[in-house]
Amino acid sequence: MAYKITDACVKCGSCADTCPVEAISEGDDKYVIDADVCVSCGSCAESCPTEAIEEG
Repeated sequence: MAYKITDACVKCGSCADTCPVEAISEGDDKYVIDADVCVSCGSCAESCPTEAIEEG
């Protein structure tokens, strides 16, 4: 199951930098994960300083 980014996102970009399949892009108010590209590896969640990424 793909991960999702919650409203706790502060748009630091660390998740996008660590995503091995480039499934994360900058949205209007937070980063977003493309569920069709996400391989559910968890790298983004591990790198998030605000714990704004959860399996969803």
